[in-house]
Amino acid sequence: MGGKEDRGEVARFMEALANQRLTLERLRKRITRRLAILVNSCVHCGLCSDSCHYYLAENSNRFIPAFRTDRLSSLFRRYHTWLGRRIPFWVGAKGVEELSIKELTDAVFGECSMCGRCAINCSVGLDIGFLIREARKILAELDQVPGGLQSTVDKAVTTGNNMAITEEELIGTLQWLEEELQQEVADRRAKIPLNKVGARVLYTLNPREPKFFPLSIIAIAKIFYAADEDWTISSTNFDATNYAYYSGDDQAARTIAGRLVEETERLGARILAVTECGHAYRSLRWEAPNWLGKRFDFQVKSILELIADYIRQGRIRLDSSIHSAPVTLHDPCNLVRYGGVMEVQRYILRKAVSNFVEMHPNRERNYCCGGGGGLLSMSEYAELRLKAGKAKAEQIRRTGAKVVAAPCHNCIDQLMELNKKYKLGIETKTIGEIVADALILPSRRVNSAIESASKKG
Repeated sequence: MGGKEDRGEVARFMEALANQRLTLERLRKRITRRLAILVNSCVHCGLCSDSCHYYLAENSNRFIPAFRTDRLSSLFRRYHTWLGRRIPFWVGAKGVEELSIKELTDAVFGECSMCGRCAINCSVGLDIGFLIREARKILAELDQVPGGLQSTVDKAVTTGNNMAITEEELIGTLQWLEEELQQEVADRRAKIPLNKVGARVLYTLNPREPKFFPLSIIAIAKIFYAADEDWTISSTNFDATNYAYYSGDDQAARTIAGRLVEETERLGARILAVTECGHAYRSLRWEAPNWLGKRFDFQVKSILELIADYIRQGRIRLDSSIHSAPVTLHDPCNLVRYGGVMEVQRYILRKAVSNFVEMHPNRERNYCCGGGGGLLSMSEYAELRLKAGKAKAEQIRRTGAKVVAAPCHNCIDQLMELNKKYKLGIETKTIGEIVADALILPSRRVNSAIESASKKG
């Protein structure tokens, strides 16, 4: 009996040893000298600390961005330097047996939203957000991505969207929304076109829209109607989000982005319009060409850029008196700090509302709401996520605004939770919803619809 137990212990030990060796080999491949140079560029000046919403909320050295880079630096010294391999304690080098995978996972997934604000105040210009994603790549290689985030990626890869919405379900939802749109604009000819070949614009969705926020789709459809835009939605490849960007799985990210690119090319659209989602815009506009290794024959634009164009060109007109309550603007990190889209939303709001007030700081210096980095999909970090949103809540409170415009559904979800936790008394809306409410519909279409209805009568 004891012999069997001994053999079982030996087998478990050998399996653990094999797993450790595999872990070490994967780490060696991922922790390159280029990455190490960046990691070791940190001079530990501490300027990044007050930039981080986690540190502001918790006031612990553990949450200083530079402290996170030390974990990567320690791993590099342990496996890639002579002193680290021989006398690791002398150079502060720690291996996977000392620096636990759980500790590293918490640091790069649960305690950082990859917002990039710390890089603004870094004395050497170190992009810690990039380093955190490189660390996430390592953990993805080791199958250590938190379950909720991995599940979201898996759904997108296997079903075509991160909420596993079937084509039949989407078509049914859009048909219902089309009827609602027709009633709202008083024109039975108003459409939400599906799979239209040759349309100028292919519009993408965040799956949360057809699932939970269908009014966001009606708002954009109403804007397209008023602008007389030639547009369409794909019934099979409509999901603009790419949570593999957050998980660090470049292969999955490439697959997800590639489907939208192929669909845009198949339908012959000249513009791929990204819904109000910060990381979706960044991943499609800036990351996808690198993942896919090619330039696109079409433009990738945020829907905000199109709306601003419509206003400038006189294709839509707005009545700002509709929104008299003070409205402030939240700047999504991936759209603004990493995406470069920061003025068009301000231009739109100044045309659509009568009392626009800025948060301070704003634009690229705005605080992260705390909902980025895939954190909304990782329930184990929910409590810390809401604590880290305190800086954003205080920003909002100081404006005295009653409405917060947030051009990102992840941000809206987080802001709704912050509203409850910190009792802000605000309403959150997409910019598309604000614009749709302020639209002055073309009289020629309303009149023709009335004439058509009277003839039928």
